[in-house]
Amino acid sequence: MKIFKFALIAAAILTAGVGNAQYSSGNATVVAQNYDISDNLDLQAVASIFGESKDLEDFERRLNDPSTQISNLDLNNDNYVDYLRVVEVGESDVRVIVIQAVLGQDMFQDVATIEMERQRNKTVQVQIVGNSYIYGPNYIYEPYYYTTPVFFDMFWLATYRPYYSPWYWGYYPTYYSYWRPIPPFRYHRHIYSHIDHRNRYSYTDNRRLVRADRMYSNVRGNSLERQKPNRSFVSRNENVSNRRALETNRGTTRSNNLQATDRVRTANRAEGTIRNSRVNNSNRTSTINSGRQRVSSEEFSRSRSNVNANINRSEIQTSRNSNSRFNSSTINRGTSSSRIERSSRISSQPSRSISQPSSSRSSSNISRSSTPSMSRSSAPSMSRSSAPSMSRSSGSMGGGRSSSGGGMTRGGR
Repeated sequence: MKIFKFALIAAAILTAGVGNAQYSSGNATVVAQNYDISDNLDLQAVASIFGESKDLEDFERRLNDPSTQISNLDLNNDNYVDYLRVVEVGESDVRVIVIQAVLGQDMFQDVATIEMERQRNKTVQVQIVGNSYIYGPNYIYEPYYYTTPVFFDMFWLATYRPYYSPWYWGYYPTYYSYWRPIPPFRYHRHIYSHIDHRNRYSYTDNRRLVRADRMYSNVRGNSLERQKPNRSFVSRNENVSNRRALETNRGTTRSNNLQATDRVRTANRAEGTIRNSRVNNSNRTSTINSGRQRVSSEEFSRSRSNVNANINRSEIQTSRNSNSRFNSSTINRGTSSSRIERSSRISSQPSRSISQPSSSRSSSNISRSSTPSMSRSSAPSMSRSSAPSMSRSSGSMGGGRSSSGGGMTRGGR
């Protein structure tokens, strides 16, 4: 049972490792190249400050100045940058300046040499040669200064004495203080600003002074080379000859890594573009559908409002028609009632008419119209006889007046 559990745990760990590897490859994670010991001291920077120095003592101070940190070497692995001392030897028109790292009590390791030779035309040829243990064989730079350094003429004076550094392990100048090394990639960015780019630094694998090794054999320092021969440049880098080839190989590898990174980034960008286009298309489709739904809903609401408006209008028209009919019937009824009332009023008022007797003159016959007659169209009218008429009987009334008051007939007012 325990074996089965262990197998499951191992399978889970392998699965997680494969997933992380795939994720890393998808994000184009590039593993940095392993740095070499030679990455911690740039010989172009050494050549640059050499041409700016007043003398070799000033040159040694510039090499070990904590404010500039030209060197980043820690050959004894004590987590502090090694102090670099300067030792000079001379012979005739040749000067060899040796740069040595102080590693312990009476322990020195050569780092580079500056080899100078004066030509017949009084010009000085300079080569900065890296030590083969650190930089590989024949790693050489020839600086061409835009102005000749001021102290070059001192080397061939009759009173000149070669410089030999008085400093050693545990005994250093007052300006010097320990500092910890920084990562090589930061050192490369840092040291770039300390190189005078007005000068020209030409690489060559041809050493001009063949006798230089013999000249400084008495001051040679190879403590680290004797203690750890397997740490030489050839042992550290099997496929390259010196640091120049290592830089070329790194440049090719770096360009390949950059191309691979660009390819992965391009693929990721293309995939992201496709994803974004798909998302945009889906968003557009949803937007169109929502627009259609909105349009349909708006049309439905509009049609519904139109139907409601038409219904309301028909209802209003119907109500208006009914009201008008009701009002007209009411008006007609009112008019007819008013007419009836007026006619009743007019008919209720009595009118008297006295008929004039005929020529036969009936003796005592007075006739009254039992029904009053009055014609009026819109308003009551009054009719009068042109002249009052009086009918007298021949002898029946005896000259008396009738009870009607003088026998006059008036229409009622």
